[in-house]
Amino acid sequence: MGVEPEVGVEQGEPQAAASGRAEVAGVAESSEVMEGVTALDRAQRAGEASAAAAVAAGETPVEEVPGGADLTAAAFFDVDNTMMVGASIFHFARGLAARKFFTTSDLAGFAWQQLKFRIGGREDKTGIAGHRDTALSFVAGRPVDEVVSLGEEIYDELMADRIWAGTRALAQMHLDAGQRVWLVTATPVELALIIARRLGLTGALGTVAESVDGHYTGRLVGDILHGPAKAHAVRALAVTEGLDLRRCTAYSDSVNDVPMLSAVGTAVAVNPDSELRDVAKEKDWQIRDFRTGRRAARIGVPSVLGAGAVAGAIAVALANRRR
Repeated sequence: MGVEPEVGVEQGEPQAAASGRAEVAGVAESSEVMEGVTALDRAQRAGEASAAAAVAAGETPVEEVPGGADLTAAAFFDVDNTMMVGASIFHFARGLAARKFFTTSDLAGFAWQQLKFRIGGREDKTGIAGHRDTALSFVAGRPVDEVVSLGEEIYDELMADRIWAGTRALAQMHLDAGQRVWLVTATPVELALIIARRLGLTGALGTVAESVDGHYTGRLVGDILHGPAKAHAVRALAVTEGLDLRRCTAYSDSVNDVPMLSAVGTAVAVNPDSELRDVAKEKDWQIRDFRTGRRAARIGVPSVLGAGAVAGAIAVALANRRR
């Protein structure tokens, strides 16, 4: 089993770029090809690509882990509303809007679409496919280094003070126990790696965007790292890193992450939505809730569709604006 947290308890194949990031060429599929691929295949491809990108980033190679480390146990943390208040990609989009990548009215349109989704409370398969087709197209043609540099700036401006102290303490507990800690998020892997590095974590699994010659093509490798894709990524990373998933722990706020939570020996619901809270109680999973009063009610833009929902909505807004 994973480390037993004691904080806030409430029971109930990419190539490595020179910079250490993963540069992927020739492995993303067109929308026409993707329509002929099953959701399971896309999820598996997204998971494998994410795990490969995490390994390519090489934040903490096994051979460099200090002596006494627990190399077969690890912890996996969702980001949006679990490690961070709100959606990381939305904060990133705000930063890009401030830098004139698109207008604040485009951003407002996205926020309204997210609010409608939040109220509706269900994922529409057609909507997800649309988000997949347009996800990350708002950085198409942009140099990867430029977007990463902006991500560093925007983290300091808009994300650093939105980290849940309680969740950060849980991550540190695993680190102190000699375990490695990865973020697992639908956010683009480059942004996820920035967050992980700033928090002193091992690395991150995130959505992989295709890049060629150091520039984004605007297409994804596989699919958004969402739902079952996260579980595939965790399993793929476990194989590469020699992890025993029965000794690993996973944390999330969303019922969409039940596949990932079910893939490890210890599952913890953090700031859970109502559906995940019900599942956690049914399965006797641990529950941590660091929200209080009104803050819990204004958790921020949801992460239900993660990077695809945000990037897709932004891309649509940009396309409409250009027309």
